Amino acid sequence: MLEIAIPKGSLEEQTLLLFKQADLEIKKTDREYNPTVKDPRIKKVKILRPQEIPKYVEEGYFDLGISGKDWVMESGSDVVEVADMIYSKQGEGTVKIIVAVPNEQPVKTAKDIKPGSRVSTEYPKLTKQFFDRLGIPVDIRYSYGATEAKVPELVDVIVDLTETGSTLRKNGLKIVDIIIESTTKLIANKKSWKDPVKRKEIEEIKILLQAVLEARVKVFIVMNVPEDKLDNVVTQLPAMKRPTVSKLYKSDYYAVETVVSKSEINTLIPKLKALGAEDILEMDITKIVH
Repeated sequence: MLEIAIPKGSLEEQTLLLFKQADLEIKKTDREYNPTVKDPRIKKVKILRPQEIPKYVEEGYFDLGISGKDWVMESGSDVVEVADMIYSKQGEGTVKIIVAVPNEQPVKTAKDIKPGSRVSTEYPKLTKQFFDRLGIPVDIRYSYGATEAKVPELVDVIVDLTETGSTLRKNGLKIVDIIIESTTKLIANKKSWKDPVKRKEIEEIKILLQAVLEARVKVFIVMNVPEDKLDNVVTQLPAMKRPTVSKLYKSDYYAVETVVSKSEINTLIPKLKALGAEDILEMDITKIVH
């Protein structure tokens, strides 16, 4: 059985939703940081800060964990990256560790930052590596949060995590460089990964979680199409594979069903209607397993 660490904070809500949609619902108890899961593969779940999870997974306190690639790199943790889990606090996508300065500074890229500048960040290791590569000595100051609020009075530059950049803009800051792009990662302890029983359990959990993420960006559509319009309709379908086509009983109509990208559906439905498709149904999908 697996012991799993999931992230507290900005990723917590989306992580709990992901597990629930994967039918691995994590239920909080009176002991907030020790929720429960009714699944024969999972022994224990712990909610921890994402900064801590990679190192605890490396050291064997947990078999499996969810954290950002940024914290795996910052902590220097030696773990197995089992899968990319493309979601974030806004729902999905990547985040970036960026270098930002006040709008009034005449800085276009990080190379323009003056030696000796005060830099506030929650990523001192990655920040030092970045400025060392540029050959710019800077004064790195660890930030305990609200990093963007420290300029210009306390520091000259910030290195921070952003998804949309909106908070930076509200605080009069501009992005001048990107250190890394980061995604949420499913990570495993190396010893657990080598254990055949735990490896199987990890792979099964991964399949369920990724099936939900895949389904979030797809929809299932079904339609009826007259025989003389069938070829035109089918050629317009951006199907995962080939669409399923079956003749309706005692009719010159065919039922067509397939899975398409959710981002395309609003333009696709009117196009299919114009080509002769009728009775078009769009349905959400809960899981897709390839």
